[in-house]
Amino acid sequence: MSTLKPSAGFSFVCALGLLLVCQVLSAEEATYVGEKTCIACHNQENRHFSSTLHSKVFRLNPKNEREKKVCEACHGPGSLHAKNPTDKALLIGFTKGWGTAIETQNGQCMGCHKGGSQLHWPGSIHADSKLGCADCHNPMEKNSVSGLLTKSNVNDTCATCHQQQRAEFNKRSHMPLPEGKMSCVDCHNPHGSATKPLLKAESTNVVCYACHAEKRGPFLWEHAPVRENCTNCHAVHGSNHDKLLVAARPYLCQQCHNLSVGHSGAFFRADQTAAAGQLPGGASSQRLPGRACQNCHTQIHGSNHPAGARFQR
Repeated sequence: MSTLKPSAGFSFVCALGLLLVCQVLSAEEATYVGEKTCIACHNQENRHFSSTLHSKVFRLNPKNEREKKVCEACHGPGSLHAKNPTDKALLIGFTKGWGTAIETQNGQCMGCHKGGSQLHWPGSIHADSKLGCADCHNPMEKNSVSGLLTKSNVNDTCATCHQQQRAEFNKRSHMPLPEGKMSCVDCHNPHGSATKPLLKAESTNVVCYACHAEKRGPFLWEHAPVRENCTNCHAVHGSNHDKLLVAARPYLCQQCHNLSVGHSGAFFRADQTAAAGQLPGGASSQRLPGRACQNCHTQIHGSNHPAGARFQR
């Protein structure tokens, strides 16, 4: 009895068929398994998620088919993840250790949260620094009153990275941010803006005028450095000098007004310093104590008085 041996052509066809079967299996697409399947393993995550705004919207009032998927609306279809939970490539994760690309993570968020205050996110300093939405927001747990932030409030969330600004707010003279009277987002849009420091207006001055309207003008007599930029004289977050000034008066004024002769350069003489005023017969200059230059030039931000050319009235 002779034995049939497979021909070379038959072997090739079998190998090709096996390869095609493997490719079909490897190309298996994930499908949606439903929220109940996710909760079966992720019970603790569900307890945290149930108190969030996302949970209430997705479960009680979804506005489209995607939101009806609840967990899988953000993490993607979970059938393959359910079969092999150890393979992190089968599901979209929003933690540093999961390994999902930042662009993919942010793309999931931007699918719903686009436009409005997020309009300038592409190309912003935060986006270019590969910052993920989940670095500031935690949609799975209600840690803050609003915004689903990772910290209890906006200021603490920003200070996680911006340690220098946190230190400046602790200086003697500072914006009323530590007291809770304002927050970082009163001046900045962390999701991007048309300005480099993510301001909520086209310039620093316009942002400052939102609260300090009396400094806006227009004035009959304008002070050039004030008109140019408030930060010429003021430190925006905090300073150890009065009124958030970048230097103490009159030194601040003398940075520009320091002529070699005349009134501008004659603030301090040896016999007119504060120390000399304490000596017998000594007298300190009246332009030294108090507000220094502003003892006389009171309207230093600008004047509308006909005789206010020197900002004295």
